[in-house]
Amino acid sequence: MQYPTAISQLLGFSIVAVDEGTATIAFDADAARHGNQQGTVHGGMLCELADAAIGTAHSTLIAEGESFASIDLKATFLRPLWRGRLLAHARIEHRGRTVSHYRCDILREDGKPVANIASAVMTLRGGQVHGHSGRAR
Repeated sequence: MQYPTAISQLLGFSIVAVDEGTATIAFDADAARHGNQQGTVHGGMLCELADAAIGTAHSTLIAEGESFASIDLKATFLRPLWRGRLLAHARIEHRGRTVSHYRCDILREDGKPVANIASAVMTLRGGQVHGHSGRAR
């Protein structure tokens, strides 16, 4: 696992906990910096936070020489946020040989949920790790 990643440094994410197939990432959100037109923290920030937590969780399950890529992400936003520390708790729901499914709950400091994110991650092997499928183009 390579951490901190460039995007995590840019956005100010930090790892709180990591275990096999799970990860918790913290983020200090502020609509003054991460806001949308409505003046609340942008949903894209929440998606990026979840994707970082899910990627960190999946990195605990891949072998040497493997990599991975998110292949989908579905967000359900539960309440607006203007400012506060968020915790993104990612956990594996199904581990497949190639495609694994994750759930990530993003909570405020008081434990109230802000968003639920579901995502699938594809493990890349061989030439896929560097963008080569092995097929003629």
